[in-house]
Amino acid sequence: MADTSDIRTPAQIEADIKRRREVLAETLDEIGVRVHPKTIMGDAKAKVASSVDHTLGRAYVHVNRVVSDVKSQFVDEEGAPRLERVVPVALVVVGVVGLLTLGTRRRKG
Repeated sequence: MADTSDIRTPAQIEADIKRRREVLAETLDEIGVRVHPKTIMGDAKAKVASSVDHTLGRAYVHVNRVVSDVKSQFVDEEGAPRLERVVPVALVVVGVVGLLTLGTRRRKG
């Protein structure tokens, strides 16, 4: 006996062909959008922007950590300045500025 479950009417075959054509058309439209130069450029720009944002974020975190480390050297946990560290650095800065000022005056004179 023949299996009648595989027998389709011409209308069923035509409906199946029509449905498959529609799916194929949608797929081709999607491929067309994906390979369009504007889409490719937009994707490339988005990747670059994401990479830059990621790099800037990492740089910000690193700089913030360094600033916190330096700050902790000159300020205690309560926020008060550590005079035993601030005063020597301030004296060195004043000395360097003074030497630079004297050197500039000697060149002009």
